[in-house]
Amino acid sequence: MKRRTRLALVLALSGLLGGCGTAPAGPPSSSADEEVFWRAEFEGAAGVRPTERFWNTETGNLDAEGWGNNELQYYTDDVANSALDGAGHLAISARTAPDGSELPCYTEEFCDWTSARLTTEGKVSLTRGRVEIRAKIPTGTGLLPAIWMLGENGAEWPAQGEIDICEVVGGEPQTVYGTAHGPTYFNENGTGGSTDLPADASKAFHTYALDKQPRRITWSVDGEPYFTLTPSELPAPRDWVFEQDMHLLLNVAVGGDWPGPPDASTPSPATMTVDYVRFYGEGRA
Repeated sequence: MKRRTRLALVLALSGLLGGCGTAPAGPPSSSADEEVFWRAEFEGAAGVRPTERFWNTETGNLDAEGWGNNELQYYTDDVANSALDGAGHLAISARTAPDGSELPCYTEEFCDWTSARLTTEGKVSLTRGRVEIRAKIPTGTGLLPAIWMLGENGAEWPAQGEIDICEVVGGEPQTVYGTAHGPTYFNENGTGGSTDLPADASKAFHTYALDKQPRRITWSVDGEPYFTLTPSELPAPRDWVFEQDMHLLLNVAVGGDWPGPPDASTPSPATMTVDYVRFYGEGRA
């Protein structure tokens, strides 16, 4: 979700690993037996912002160069874009911008959409173990909601390391993508897999999870692993950068290089509804 072009992702992924998107490349890790060391359950009154003790809210568009992907949304800290819903959920909503808002955009004079991008950078991170997010993901033309992680090794992207736990792109409402990016495998050359849901991701809650163990990462949906990555699957020189603390990001992007632009059919609001986040194993909180 940062500084990359993803138009050819499916082609790039399909040839990298045998069975990609259908089964893991080995047994799932044992982190299911580990204890929770941090959780976010989002209890509270409707309209309350998520606590700053754990969550940062990134804002803007122009200065971030369209968030590296020529995206069309302006991220805000407004409760219309991110707040508790009063029913135990966090709601992250992309919406058409109010008339006259004049929010500066990278690819256009003004952004026509607002949304939110929340991170746990500097507050909560996973060193080794498992992260689970139970969420209902919005779908529609031009949308790219994402649940992902970035490394805290102090390097610039892509050497920073990125793990996309769940991305659902534009016109593929039943497909979940999981991808890793590093120094020599990024943009359309990211390494990952995909799996299909029984219905559109916006129709029901699913548990999107990642097991991050030494030299092994496994992606799963609703407890079913669908892709496993080890250093041997990386392209030469196999620069594995994931033995580090990594923080979580939640956002709903609009437009950009991968999903393309929204149209009249794109829902507004388009809301990612997060039931909970749980970190198991070892990390910082």
